[in-house]
Amino acid sequence: MKNLDLNELFIDELEDMLSCENQIVQALPKIIKSVSSPDLKQALSKHLKETENQVGRLERIFSLLGLRSQEKTCEGMEGILAEGDELIKNKAKSPVLDAAIIGAAQKVEHYEISSYGTLRSYAEHLGFDDEIIDLIQENLDEEGAADKKLTKLAEGTIFTSGVNTEAAEMENTRKSKR
Repeated sequence: MKNLDLNELFIDELEDMLSCENQIVQALPKIIKSVSSPDLKQALSKHLKETENQVGRLERIFSLLGLRSQEKTCEGMEGILAEGDELIKNKAKSPVLDAAIIGAAQKVEHYEISSYGTLRSYAEHLGFDDEIIDLIQENLDEEGAADKKLTKLAEGTIFTSGVNTEAAEMENTRKSKR
């Protein structure tokens, strides 16, 4: 039985996150096409560009460590994205679908937030260069901001109704027509 060391655990998680981000880059365009809310479409499109940059940051970390960037299939993200794909399959664009997409996207963000927080902690404890820690933190900050933006889109602001309100109004209209 082999002992796992923290450096190996860090590399394993880094490979997992590279897979995770690449899966998201592949999945987001289809999700964006399923959205009816212009604000949600814009937020997801912006996050797609951020995710592409996050892949670049992860590849930079591999380079700084003197390693070839490689993925280890992130089965957790595969499952989350499969749930999201099932959710949008054969569904018409609507505020209710937008609400479901926000919920699914927040599951993705929470997975990433926990993973990047873990990576940052490992990197700090391993005494890695500040550049590596900063690259991880930049990805973590973007994921946190994306999650907050999704919450705002779902719940609305003082000036706008949220997707959840629009979905509830759609449901109430449907019920009143019965």
